[in-house]
Amino acid sequence: MSLGEDGYDDKDHGLTRTRLPEGEGDPYGPRRGRGGGRGGRAGFSSRNMITVVGVVVLLIAAIAFANRGGGSDSDDAEKSGDKVSAEATAPSGVKPVGGKNGGIASGFARTEQGAQSAAANFAVALGGDGMFRRDSRREIVSAVYAPAVAAARQGDLDKVYSDEGFLKKIGLDADGNAPKGMTFVSRTNPVGTKTVKYEGDTASVAVWYSALFGIAGESSTNPVAESWYTNTFELKWTDGDWKVTDFAQKDGPAPVGRDQAASTAKEMSEAVQGFGGFTYAR
Repeated sequence: MSLGEDGYDDKDHGLTRTRLPEGEGDPYGPRRGRGGGRGGRAGFSSRNMITVVGVVVLLIAAIAFANRGGGSDSDDAEKSGDKVSAEATAPSGVKPVGGKNGGIASGFARTEQGAQSAAANFAVALGGDGMFRRDSRREIVSAVYAPAVAAARQGDLDKVYSDEGFLKKIGLDADGNAPKGMTFVSRTNPVGTKTVKYEGDTASVAVWYSALFGIAGESSTNPVAESWYTNTFELKWTDGDWKVTDFAQKDGPAPVGRDQAASTAKEMSEAVQGFGGFTYAR
């Protein structure tokens, strides 16, 4: 077989391609085609190879990370001198809560983990679509807030959630319902919790979460969008369970949005109706 200067088989008119070393240059750099220009197919193959190698490396790294033992992070942190600032949710050995109060999990343990689980569930309840309907809102407030503050909170929240101007702005009618053929989405998805302060019968717990909010429908002017918040709940042990006495909200931390195509209104509606929420307990 006779090869030309560029590494192609001249006899076969360039159909058989053989890669040859090009001195000390970058072995992954673009190939030169005939006449000193870029070789289209050769350059394309090189880029494809780099992409494939990159993907394989990422997969291997992800698999290795997923299979690391539970104590590896702590061991590595101790060796490097770094301080572990947070712990992942882990089984506590305590049976998960089985009680319900107004459709919300109840009966949390009088422990730091119990306070964190309560706060995560309260974030879900207070951020759900039930808050936009009068009857369900009253049940949620009664179940979440301590009796000493529930009545005051109920009045404040009624004013906000029954304001027709506010409801119209987000696409709901006076009763908190979406237009016919559309689906109202308001869902909180906790990512993690952190104890700010714990003193036995009082606790301050921060809940970091993403929120989905909007109207799913072909003609919606308020499509479902994602946002990120952190709620810090002040909790008090009352009548055998954790209850909210106050809370504050702030934006973020918010990750960089991924370049991912948005789902259709139909897909979003089916997802919200088909995937239920969680009870957060450990």
